[in-house]
Amino acid sequence: MKFIAIKTADGSITGNISFYCKILHVTRQGFYKYLANKDRPWKYQDLANAMLDIHSEDEYNDTYGRVRMHQALILRHPEGINIPSERTIYRVMEKIGLGHRPNHKPHGITKADRESHKSEDLLKRNFQSDVPLTKCVTDITEIKACDGKLYVSAIFDCFDSAVLGISIGAKYAGKFMCRYA
Repeated sequence: MKFIAIKTADGSITGNISFYCKILHVTRQGFYKYLANKDRPWKYQDLANAMLDIHSEDEYNDTYGRVRMHQALILRHPEGINIPSERTIYRVMEKIGLGHRPNHKPHGITKADRESHKSEDLLKRNFQSDVPLTKCVTDITEIKACDGKLYVSAIFDCFDSAVLGISIGAKYAGKFMCRYA
């Protein structure tokens, strides 16, 4: 709330309140409500202190979101504190700086398929070769663009890491046709 008024030494406010309210685009009711509530303590201060205690107990509690914090408060049930809804806990956590935003994994092109079997590791993590074109590896990369996704797949020779083929496309069909460079 913006507040422009002249205060005297004894604490009384002088000036034309109607004029100040008009300039600041607030109602007189809003101004007097602000004056009545500005020194009142925050009604969730005890809850916020309980949350900060839970947060500081263990170094891994910094990942607590609103659901886990609500569960922890229910388990602890601090004396004299009424435990509100998860939404209220979320708002209080945001206000005191305990908001947790987990890093979401991007929706990539690799999909889990439980029915498929894993292929053998034929190279046994040995990506070096003495003869050209005996060991070749491939990879696919997803690039975000302003008008969609771009998929890039390349075939590399393990002998000198040369690119043997590359394919670029806007649609991912599960496999790529190689265009030789």
